[in-house]
Amino acid sequence: MEKVITSENFNEILATGRLLVIDFWAPWCGPCRALSPIVDELAAEYAGVVDIAKCNVDDCEEIAAQFGVRNIPTLAFVKNGALVDRSVGLVPKAALKNKIDSLK
Repeated sequence: MEKVITSENFNEILATGRLLVIDFWAPWCGPCRALSPIVDELAAEYAGVVDIAKCNVDDCEEIAAQFGVRNIPTLAFVKNGALVDRSVGLVPKAALKNKIDSLK
């Protein structure tokens, strides 16, 4: 199951050392709602290997700004606290799996 990022737990989630995939989304965003089940499936498939977290941009504007999120959905791929890749828009699951596999 994916984690939910808040301002309070962000540093703790970021510090795990594993690849972290952050789904920047908002409840009013149609493409975000379409991507959500894919993110849920990836979280289950990569449990214990890759951390997957969701970040509501309306609740955590400062975190979204820190990662330069201008459009949603955006998936940020973070390793050792640094942004290593990103994906913007509704992306097929197979493409996301390939990206995760290449970065983990």
